[in-house]
Amino acid sequence: MAVELQYCLTVPPGDPQQRPVRFIGKLRCLKDLKWLQISDYLSPRVDQQTWFAALESVEKNTTVSLWLSNAIVSALPFKVSRHNSPGRPHALSRTVNTLKLHDHPEYAFIIACERSEAYSLGCAVARCYPRYNKSTTGSVKNINVQVGFIFVGDDTRPLTDQERQALSETGEGIRLTQYIVDAPCSEMHTDGFLEQIKEVGAKLGLTPFVIRGENLREKGFGGIYGVGQGASRPPALAVLSHCPPGATKTIAWVGKGIVFDTGGTCLKTRLSMLGMKRDCGGAAAILGGFYAAVKLGFSENLHAVFCLAENSIGPLATRPDDVHTLYSGKTVEINNTDAEGRLVLGDGVVYASKDLKADIVVDMATLTGAQGIATGKYHGAILSNDEGIEGHCSIAGRASGDLAFPVPFSPELHFSEFNSVLADMKNSVQDRSNAQVSCAGLFIFSHLGFDFPGTWLHIDMAAPVSSGERATGYGVALLATLFGSLSSNPLLKSIAPAISMSSKAVDEHTVTKKRKIET
Repeated sequence: MAVELQYCLTVPPGDPQQRPVRFIGKLRCLKDLKWLQISDYLSPRVDQQTWFAALESVEKNTTVSLWLSNAIVSALPFKVSRHNSPGRPHALSRTVNTLKLHDHPEYAFIIACERSEAYSLGCAVARCYPRYNKSTTGSVKNINVQVGFIFVGDDTRPLTDQERQALSETGEGIRLTQYIVDAPCSEMHTDGFLEQIKEVGAKLGLTPFVIRGENLREKGFGGIYGVGQGASRPPALAVLSHCPPGATKTIAWVGKGIVFDTGGTCLKTRLSMLGMKRDCGGAAAILGGFYAAVKLGFSENLHAVFCLAENSIGPLATRPDDVHTLYSGKTVEINNTDAEGRLVLGDGVVYASKDLKADIVVDMATLTGAQGIATGKYHGAILSNDEGIEGHCSIAGRASGDLAFPVPFSPELHFSEFNSVLADMKNSVQDRSNAQVSCAGLFIFSHLGFDFPGTWLHIDMAAPVSSGERATGYGVALLATLFGSLSSNPLLKSIAPAISMSSKAVDEHTVTKKRKIET
């Protein structure tokens, strides 16, 4: 079954017998709807009296049937904490996932909400319809899902075409990301991922720059090459670059693209290896986010850097005790081949800084299992040398539905976990109970250098990358919103934090350290 998702300025009227309709929103938003706004979607099966009676009963039941299973109204929870998204997009996704698509070629979703919540709720619908599906069952092969909005509150103007475009392009990016993450490594190997990058580049009129295989080793990318050297398909560093006229600043998004993670020579157990096709979730989100951002008029230089490898086992695979030299020139003693994501990202962020001259470097990765323990399955963990972008990322998470929450940034307390007597550092911590999520991110940052004058943001989304057995597309809407102030799209600009593009002063720890050295 293939689902086409269509965001509509206005959903065309229709008989529920021919096109099932679902109304979704917080109860107060549903009660604000006028019968004339919704009657064309319900007639002749549901009358005004039935609609208002349903709203009275929906207070006790989350979902109420108006007419068989073809006309349904669902109320989203009203209460929301300060670390959640105001529109309750996760609740919407759960509700939509319970409303199964059956034998109709078309379905309509009418969302009642405030205008500021439209983006997060629209993205939540996209997450419900991942594209990868090899099932051969089902009588209807192609289904069109039409999504419309009726706004309540202070601004009740209909959805504009530019707002619809923001939802459509972001939804496309989310579903692309889901497809890459859901596809098995037999299809989405490094060659398959590169094909996805090329296809996105073709849609945007861009040609990717690629370094792969032995060329990585020759050029000094010891992290990416070392992780992927044991696989049958060579590792790669790929870059898509959007450089519009008049741009003065440069942003780089760097994604961990481990297409499958066996753990390498430090082999995972059978159960912990299941689902490791999702270890490319960071790079997949970078690709989907880049597509959406460029389509929606990104005004500054934007580079998407993909660090692609399969962490496999074999006679050529990295061994514990091996020492690799990364692109930064720093040497790393390998004490755990299953701590591979930080190695490829160490190369990626340095390339972004040194070769692409990025002012802001964001890396995104399914980096640590500890992330889910630290910030849970909904909130990605963020780590940064800049308190400003850290706060902006949390704001963008609540506005987009891709929630994010900071973990401690204290190199002086945590980086000693990587001490090595043989090399500049080890790749895995000595004490696994000492802020693992922070430590893993600091390993990546150490290759930029703790005196890095630019802005660095790390997003660990190991748990939010999936829900159950399906990918969520986490990260696409977060990136689009975080940098939405640099977009020409008015919807993104209206919900985006006012991110600063000025150079960041070095952090207080670095200043203190320099003063001691000078003294």
